[in-house]
Amino acid sequence: MKVLIASDAWHPQVNGVVRVFERLIEDVKAFGAEIDVMGPAEWANVPLPTYSEIKLALCTQASVGKKIEARAPDFIHIATEGPVGYRTAQYCRANGIPYTTSYHTKFPEYVRARLPVPITWSYAYLRRLHNGGKGTMVTNHSLKRELEARDFKNVVIWSRGVDCAQYRPMERNVLDLPRPIFLYVGRVAVEKNLDAFLSLDLPGTKVVTGTGPQLDSLKSRYPDVVFTGLKTGDDLVAIYSSADAFVFPSKTDTFGMVLLEALACGLPVAAYPVTGPRDVVGTSGCGVLSEDLREAALGALEISREACRAYAQTHSLSRSACDFLNNVRVAHGQTPLVATVDAA
Repeated sequence: MKVLIASDAWHPQVNGVVRVFERLIEDVKAFGAEIDVMGPAEWANVPLPTYSEIKLALCTQASVGKKIEARAPDFIHIATEGPVGYRTAQYCRANGIPYTTSYHTKFPEYVRARLPVPITWSYAYLRRLHNGGKGTMVTNHSLKRELEARDFKNVVIWSRGVDCAQYRPMERNVLDLPRPIFLYVGRVAVEKNLDAFLSLDLPGTKVVTGTGPQLDSLKSRYPDVVFTGLKTGDDLVAIYSSADAFVFPSKTDTFGMVLLEALACGLPVAAYPVTGPRDVVGTSGCGVLSEDLREAALGALEISREACRAYAQTHSLSRSACDFLNNVRVAHGQTPLVATVDAA
């Protein structure tokens, strides 16, 4: 079973979508499946205006079609709505090839934060791309309801998991700073609403780990905030483990893998009660969700780190991989797989 992922988010980019598919590539192997990714680096590309780290492929329907035909996949899945995803959908529709999609980012809100483009226009574009496929995968029921209310069809759930062997509490403290330490990890970009966090009157220290187009601006405006830059692997795990609360100010994320990563490291969450945090944290008791982000951040300090770790361990990577493959198979009229991997 070979699945081709068409994605505008792929190496050398570092973001949540890339990390999800990096992990999925490994996890589907246990089910006898193989994933290949067709990304923007396979064409000449240009930087996305206002966000140069994201590259827009200068691809055509014909060039995308040639690459698909050369790979001869059993199934095609479109991960993003940029040029690679759009041209793949065009090619599939023109040739009667079924495809599935996934919805990772509130793209209309993302665009609106940068450009004066009406949200209704962006959603009309997205509906055509996603509804042209056999199924749109989302991470949670809140987002499913939101998209269905906007007339998206065949919306199905694809659960998320976290690698609790990689993301775990570490003893070494790499943040020798006044406590409590309030941490954000992720892209440093306008849609992440970081001002809502960095402007809070909080004791101790605020730390931002990540990079992005807003980094220099935020550094100059918030000189008391510690910016660590991009961290990966055990360096990132050590930062999670060294903090006292994880603050997630975004209101546009559809899930937020960093939430599960933080919890797996024993770090309680503070966030707004919106799609993503509401579905990841919910009523687990492992975070505080409030329209008052300061209240949430201070409240998170009282939460048991052991409880956060235990809750994260209920989110299985094998279950996530099986959900993805089942969604693909069912959308193509095939029987779902039977999960054969231990969900622990």
